[in-house]
Amino acid sequence: MKYLNPILPGFYPDPSIVKVGEDDFYLVTSSFEYFPAIPIFHSKDLLNWKQIGSVLTRDSQVNLRNSRSSGGLYAPTLRYDNGTFYLISTDVSGTGNFYVTATDPQGPWSDPIKIPYGNIDPSLMFDDDGKVYVTVQNGAGYESHIIQYEINIQTGEALTSPVVISNGDGGQWTEAPHLYKIRGIYYLLCACGGTGEDHRAIISKSSQPYGPFEMLDTPILTHNQMNDHSIQNIGHADFVEDSNGNWWAVFLGTRPVNQKYTILGRETFLAPINWTEDGWPMIDNNEGIVNGVMETTNLTGNYKLEECFLDKDDFEQDRLDLTWFHLRAKCEKNYSLTDRKGWLSLHGGPDNLSDEKGTPTFICKPQKHIKMELSALLEFEPENDGEEAGLSVRLNENAHYEIAVKQINGERVVVALKTIQGHTEEMTRSLLQNKRIKLSIMSDDEDYHFRFAEEGEEWKSLGKSQLASLSKEKNGGYGSVFTGVCLGLYATGNGKASSTPAFFDWVQYKGDNEISHLLASELVKKG
Repeated sequence: MKYLNPILPGFYPDPSIVKVGEDDFYLVTSSFEYFPAIPIFHSKDLLNWKQIGSVLTRDSQVNLRNSRSSGGLYAPTLRYDNGTFYLISTDVSGTGNFYVTATDPQGPWSDPIKIPYGNIDPSLMFDDDGKVYVTVQNGAGYESHIIQYEINIQTGEALTSPVVISNGDGGQWTEAPHLYKIRGIYYLLCACGGTGEDHRAIISKSSQPYGPFEMLDTPILTHNQMNDHSIQNIGHADFVEDSNGNWWAVFLGTRPVNQKYTILGRETFLAPINWTEDGWPMIDNNEGIVNGVMETTNLTGNYKLEECFLDKDDFEQDRLDLTWFHLRAKCEKNYSLTDRKGWLSLHGGPDNLSDEKGTPTFICKPQKHIKMELSALLEFEPENDGEEAGLSVRLNENAHYEIAVKQINGERVVVALKTIQGHTEEMTRSLLQNKRIKLSIMSDDEDYHFRFAEEGEEWKSLGKSQLASLSKEKNGGYGSVFTGVCLGLYATGNGKASSTPAFFDWVQYKGDNEISHLLASELVKKG
């Protein structure tokens, strides 16, 4: 069997996984400033994943309204014990370290239970003697280390004082710890080196939960010496055993565009774990085992290598599909699927996508492919200058592009906008004649292309702008940008509430190699 990496393409970083029963796997990832927070996925075979919800869906669980970009929810760990799911994480913009529980992974999940010690990346381990350990990062940079203590799992109360159990391998940011007990041996898995080019996973083992731990003198997962490999920055892993006794690792990694810059963010990958004779788990230490196309005899799912990925929402339901994100929070009154049956109505508020805080009217999903097209059918008749609605491709408030219908100087126009390093400028505009308009954002491996088509007319270009301007490398790097590009629909009054709603009949995402051929053919038509 062959399968594609990443198994979750797009901005789905810091994966954590658990198996329940014979063949039910559940996986969570970080969500940072997006809401609902911490998406949760289900699979029967480790390859085909479906989002079944999000863990934090209520104001009583999380408040991200004042969260900065790349703030919010960090590095969750998902565990299961005696009929209950446990999700532990860090809200760096508010609550700090906490966990929630549920008997059904689709929810509802409990309100947060806080824990007293640690910085980021907490993990839970349920030992077979009934003790529950919190293993968590503490300190910062090269002083970063791992502490551990026992808690009362009912209350979150610490039962012991925290003990330092690892200082890592000498690199910066020893973090993302997970403690396992495998065949009677305690294993401590950590990430190290930061999330950039030196990112790696390291492993230690001991006969006791607090050590002393013997550390393997080489990473078990890294591409830090493979600068020409198509997959970079791999690390931050979690382990799971399948029903046949095979061990697997899920972990984050990136796919740089043309080996230069990253727009999709950190994605979730899967690779087998091979155990050495002396009991060390190995994944890929600069050997090139982790690739875009993987081959295995240890998985038996019905996995299809698709050349085309298509995701279309016709807005026929009474509720938004659970795979949509909002920025920081959802203002319910600004979204409706019942005002006009079969259409999504967005009421633009005063906040827009360049605001450092606030809750703009915006639904989005991670961009999953370098070459893709996002398109939608929009009806929007603004009444006041500044009112706009359309499509956006967003990294953060300082880096995003839009194609939108907007009123400017009393005229209804379609406009392409770019915000680069916090500066917004108009690329071009065109006066509109018809009520309905199709909008499109397409990308190749160099640029985003903006197009529109009025009802009954051909597509027209509104220009292009570079992918690189929305990359991590052009916006502070791996130390400050932890998210990837998201694509979506928005409406705004740019400082005040819009007087009229924007109506979207459908939105479609297509990601495949045919997109590049389509762009090429259009260029040929233009001579």
